[in-house]
Amino acid sequence: MRHKEPIIQLDQFLKRMGLVSTGGQAKIVIQAGDVLLNGVVETRRKKKLKSGDEVTFQDETYEVAFQ
Repeated sequence: MRHKEPIIQLDQFLKRMGLVSTGGQAKIVIQAGDVLLNGVVETRRKKKLKSGDEVTFQDETYEVAFQ
């Protein structure tokens, strides 16, 4: 049986990291092109992130990591 790698959606990641306070706010900043995923603008708020991905928002970069 294959081990399933954990994932989180981009909007959920922004909320969990405290970068936005609501899902609505996450949607706005993502769709405005204010969020980079691995150095490229990502406008899909439901984009699935995996461990090692890098999210950049307001000139700060955060690495996706699961405990």
